[in-house]
Amino acid sequence: MWTYHNPVAMTFGAGSFDSLETLVGQRRYLLVTYPDAPFAALADRLAQRLGPAAGTIRDVAPNPDIADLARQAGQIAASETRPEVVIALGGGSVIDSAKVLAASAQDFGAVRSMLGGRGAPDGWQPLPLIAVPTTAGTGSEVTCWATVWDREAGTKRSLDHPALYPEAAVIDPDLMRSMPRALTVSTGLDALSHALESLWNRNANPVTATHAVVAARTILEVLPALVAAPDDPELRSRMAEASLAAGLAFSGTRTAIAHSISYPVTLRHGVTHGLACSFTLPMILHSLADADGLAGRALREIFGPDLRVGAGRLAGFLDGLGVRLAPADYGIDAAEWDRILAEATDGPRGRNFIGATTRLHPVSPLAA
Repeated sequence: MWTYHNPVAMTFGAGSFDSLETLVGQRRYLLVTYPDAPFAALADRLAQRLGPAAGTIRDVAPNPDIADLARQAGQIAASETRPEVVIALGGGSVIDSAKVLAASAQDFGAVRSMLGGRGAPDGWQPLPLIAVPTTAGTGSEVTCWATVWDREAGTKRSLDHPALYPEAAVIDPDLMRSMPRALTVSTGLDALSHALESLWNRNANPVTATHAVVAARTILEVLPALVAAPDDPELRSRMAEASLAAGLAFSGTRTAIAHSISYPVTLRHGVTHGLACSFTLPMILHSLADADGLAGRALREIFGPDLRVGAGRLAGFLDGLGVRLAPADYGIDAAEWDRILAEATDGPRGRNFIGATTRLHPVSPLAA
């Protein structure tokens, strides 16, 4: 028996940014975004159509930390005008931050309680959220959780509740056309990881697998072409569609071992999330070369009948994008790698994995 549920209303297409006027309506809105000039211009476009924001959080940093989020929540609570809806305009860090700020409303204590493993307090109700991703990779616009980093404690936490699904997601590929190469690669690889992680996953089902296969096959075809032609609107649109499909896949399964491994790699070694969760994909695929059932069938739809050969080609794909494939390439020695694998296996995402981490070893690249 399996279930699948995703309540997010999705609007996709070039120019769909303008649909926010209808989605927001007359509600007072809080805007969460980045401080950079392109986002300021988009904020001005919003204000022209919707009126001034009830508040704006512009200082979102990559991998949002709980201390910064608490400070931002305090700014919102101190405002005289209470927002009725939150608009997240940016990449994964913005959307995750917006979920936390929507959840905190005017009381960050609820977030602290939930991050500490306790249930939502009585009467807790997050503000509704509209997510507008400007990268093709995070999938956070269709999930009900947010990653929160606690650098003081040296750990990563997850705020996870069904009420945190965005009310709506607006995916406008035109907003992604100015993405630089490095961000295009890292977010695209994050989406690929979401797709594959949803397949070698104990929670996989036919619906998530269908989304995952479409997403992975598209990314493997489109991402190298997009890197070579970053201004191509059709390629941008196809990557945005693939990222959304990957989001719909892992929204029903959560991630698995690659993401569990990635968190200490990012926290301790400063590796960008998209790279940290993708450099292990070939070794994981190789370890599942004999997989059968739903995962085996779906992986063979993507990589062909011999998954060992497919793992080598996946390694070649990553190598062609400049991704290094061995833990040592990221300053991780053998002893630390063993500790990371042990920690990853014990974590909730690691327990989603259908294979065994004892079989994870770097794979040599093959020509695609």
